[in-house]
Amino acid sequence: MTTTVKTAPNLTSQLVNGLLSIKPLANLAKHQARSMMIKRAEQIGVPWTKRVEELRSLDWNPYLNQVQNPQLTYPDYYFRPFHAYEKGNLNWDAAWEVESAAYAVHAKIWPDAGAEGDPRLRQSYHNIVKAQVTIQPQDILDLGCSVGMSTMALQAIYPQATITGVDLSPYFLAVAKYNSQQRNSNINWKHAAAESTGLSDASFDLVSAFLMFHELPQKAAKEIFQEARRLLRPGGYLTLMDMNPRSEIYAKMPPYILTLLKSTEPYLDEYFGLDIEEAIVEAGFHPPMITPNSPRHRTIVARV
Repeated sequence: MTTTVKTAPNLTSQLVNGLLSIKPLANLAKHQARSMMIKRAEQIGVPWTKRVEELRSLDWNPYLNQVQNPQLTYPDYYFRPFHAYEKGNLNWDAAWEVESAAYAVHAKIWPDAGAEGDPRLRQSYHNIVKAQVTIQPQDILDLGCSVGMSTMALQAIYPQATITGVDLSPYFLAVAKYNSQQRNSNINWKHAAAESTGLSDASFDLVSAFLMFHELPQKAAKEIFQEARRLLRPGGYLTLMDMNPRSEIYAKMPPYILTLLKSTEPYLDEYFGLDIEEAIVEAGFHPPMITPNSPRHRTIVARV
C-alpha cells in the first residue's frame, strides 16, 4: 500500500509550534502532559508512583556498569528534551517511568481499553509480523529497545531466537537488564546508536523497531534504514510499528491536545513529513507493506 505523506506542518501544527517556541508555555505544556499521564495511569490501575518508588530504592550501579559503553559518542539530536524530561532519555526518571507511561499513553487507543491498551497494541503489531514475515528468524535485533518491553515481547513470539536489544540510553538498558533478570530472560543488551550499532554485517534475520522512528530527525531515520539493511541477511526482514501520520485522529486532534503531544515529541513534524516508503526502498529493501494496526498506528514490513 502506498501512502501520501505531509511535507510540512498544517496551520494548526504551525500555531502549536509557535506557542512551544515560547519557553514558559513549552514548560507548562510539558508539565501538563506529564501530570495527565500520571493521573491516567493511576486511574486505570497502573501504580505509577508506587512502581517508581520501588525502582528508585534499588542499587542501579551494578546494572549500569554491565550495559554502559563509556566510549559511546551520542548524536546531537539525542540531547533534546523528550517526554517532558529536560535531559531526554539520559536520566533515571525517564527509565523508571517509561513502562507506566506506555500503559497510560496507550489506554485510549481503543474505547475502554484501559490497562489492556498497551499489550493489545503490541499484539496487533506481532500479529501482522507473524503473518507477513515468511521466515522463522533465528537472530533478532530490537532497535530502540528502551527498557525491554518490546524485546521481551519478541522473545515470547520467537522463543527459539537469539535476541539483541540496542538503545542509546544506558539508563533504559540498566532497567532492561534488571527486567530480563527478573524474568530469567536471556537477552543481549547493547549500548549503541541504532544508526551505528557496531554489530556485524548480515548477522540478523529480523530487525524490529517499536515506536522509535517518531522520536528521530529524518536524517537519523534514513541512516537507521541503511544500518538495518547492512545488518540483515539475504531475505531478512525489517519490521517497525509507529504512529500513523495518515490517521484521522491526528488530523482532527484538538489544538490543546496537539500542543501537549508536540511538547514531548520534538521531531514529530519531521516524522510526519518523512516519505518512509521511499526511504526504505532507497536503503535497499523491496517496497514495504504498510498496514494500520490500530486507529492511530501502522506496521511496516520490508524485505531485503
